[in-house]
Amino acid sequence: MPKHDRARRAFLKGAAASAGAVAGAAFVAAPQAAQAADRMPGMTTPAAAKPDDQGVTVGGSGQYAFFNDNDALAVAALTERIMPDAPGKPGARAAGVLNYIDLALAGAYEDQREFYRHGLAQLDASCHAQYKRGFAALQPAQQDEVVEALAAGKAAGFDWPSAQAFFRTLHTHTMEGMFADPVYGGNRDFAGWRLIGFPGAQMQYTEADLKSDKAFTRVPITGLQAQAKRRA
Repeated sequence: MPKHDRARRAFLKGAAASAGAVAGAAFVAAPQAAQAADRMPGMTTPAAAKPDDQGVTVGGSGQYAFFNDNDALAVAALTERIMPDAPGKPGARAAGVLNYIDLALAGAYEDQREFYRHGLAQLDASCHAQYKRGFAALQPAQQDEVVEALAAGKAAGFDWPSAQAFFRTLHTHTMEGMFADPVYGGNRDFAGWRLIGFPGAQMQYTEADLKSDKAFTRVPITGLQAQAKRRA
């Protein structure tokens, strides 16, 4: 069994237990989340450019609300190795996890901006020292080696955040982006919910639904995003 398949199964075993709680949590500020349908598939319209408390312009580069293009490529690649795509099983890219993290850092997770900036800079330096190229440009097998080193705290060149702390945060945010309500920018087309068989919010459950011991599969799956559209 390929390593990434084993990692996916281990990831989902823990993620499925908390998906219901994650699905309803408000991780991203409403103004950013409300823009989620206005960009290319899975990406939101960037917020107006403005300096943050470190004097760095947020939302002023390319198509992202927080990330510059190079960092976005690295985060997209990292989250995809944490939650890889497989036939019939969407991964982080398909679920729009990058978009979720980008919006979170431009909003509710703004206190973690420096954590990400430093972590990604250290990752870039570490990969260039070992492979002469950035993480996103590595072969999948090389990316897996780097991710395993991060998870074990053995990746070279990390001070703050530590390699392990950086990985754990990315892992947590990947899970949130996979399984939170789509209104927060991830879980595109309910990819994460469908993956674990979570039906989302339903208007009602019949007596037969409540008594059944079979997986609940009735469509449509609805979430906060769909509810907001109905109220508009």
